[in-house]
Amino acid sequence: MYPFAPAITPIGRFAPSPTGPLHFGSLVAALGSWLDVRSRGGRWLLRIEDVDTPRIVPGADRAIIADLARFGLEWDGDIVWQSQRGDRYEAALDRLRALGLVYPCACSRKEIADSTTVRARDGALRYPGTCRGGLAPGREARAWRVRTTPGEICFDDALQGRVCEDIEHEVGDFVLLRADGVWAYQLAVVVDDAEQGVTEIVRGADLLDSTPRQLFLQQLLGYRRPDYLHLPVAGNQAGEKLSKQTLALAVAEQPAPQALTDALAFLGHALPRELRGAPVSVQLEWGLANWSRAHLPRSAMAPAPAWSAVQRS
Repeated sequence: MYPFAPAITPIGRFAPSPTGPLHFGSLVAALGSWLDVRSRGGRWLLRIEDVDTPRIVPGADRAIIADLARFGLEWDGDIVWQSQRGDRYEAALDRLRALGLVYPCACSRKEIADSTTVRARDGALRYPGTCRGGLAPGREARAWRVRTTPGEICFDDALQGRVCEDIEHEVGDFVLLRADGVWAYQLAVVVDDAEQGVTEIVRGADLLDSTPRQLFLQQLLGYRRPDYLHLPVAGNQAGEKLSKQTLALAVAEQPAPQALTDALAFLGHALPRELRGAPVSVQLEWGLANWSRAHLPRSAMAPAPAWSAVQRS
């Protein structure tokens, strides 16, 4: 078991990827996480998940930090940047390597696509295990994969209910260190949450399918399992998740009081009429006093306000 004593105070976190400005969906995730842990007297950490360097937009991290401050979502302690923690991910991979739980893989994406059509729930191709028994003669390692084992991994999400997945059957051995030298999200997030002592993970339901893989790695590394709550993701008029790719607008383009009012309503906590559009400090005070998981919508996606995305005909 990871050497952290059980936390008396709950510890949550918000961990955005700086691939663009903060949009409404990101604001919802941040606000939900902040209110859930703060309403119970807990600590809230901020981590910038900039490990996927090819996708990073320069300056986006600073813009996100500024937006969180504009909305009054204050964090505890220093901000953590994943790009500065490669040694910690290397140490975790070394532990798994010493136990024989990972192996080098020479397969390219095209080779995997040519050898299987089976896809996991998140749309990724299931790895067929080509290099599991060792590299073929003349092949060189491109990535490192973890050996999965048969059987379901289950957890009870505080909002979405019980979730189970047989990772070996549905996903296959997944990557921990990519061919381009970038640390995989699944490993980085597990190491960071454990070393920061995170006990409560409140995030969007778009990450629900990643959770069993993270639980599997937590088990292999001897880390404590946090509690999970996956909020509905905000969708546009076409039913797509708000993102940079679906033309989500930056919350910086909307007055903070109005955006916060809309985010609270999205989370099932509509303000009294007289407080709608009130200063963010007043809205957050009301949110802390009235926060209840029972009011959260249980769908995996819900419509975002019209202002949050470019309208397409």
